[in-house]
Amino acid sequence: QVQLVESGGGLVQPGGSLRLSCRASESIASISTVSWYRQAPGQQREMVAQSTNGGSKNYAPFVGGRFTISRENTQNTVYLQMNALKPEDTAVYYCNALKMDRHSWGQGTQVTVSS
Repeated sequence: QVQLVESGGGLVQPGGSLRLSCRASESIASISTVSWYRQAPGQQREMVAQSTNGGSKNYAPFVGGRFTISRENTQNTVYLQMNALKPEDTAVYYCNALKMDRHSWGQGTQVTVSS
């Protein structure tokens, strides 16, 4: 199973930016899909962004062009650049790796958007 460690969360004011990192225990080039999910209190976990090793990227409609997912293969890391953050973006953000039909999850990183 792939081990994933997220970092980069924190408290930011509305309109601010954060960059989340997800470092994998093995080469991300071998992972078919790496995704970011989020879960707000009392809400279901939802997909935010996905990146495949074929170069495809998908975003949830609520992203609205504000977030960018990217891979840094040399660092075995996937990033989520989040700009123009809103209070409704407040959630725990999780990294997910899909490899050979098996899902792995990180422990999550808290993002709080508040003035």
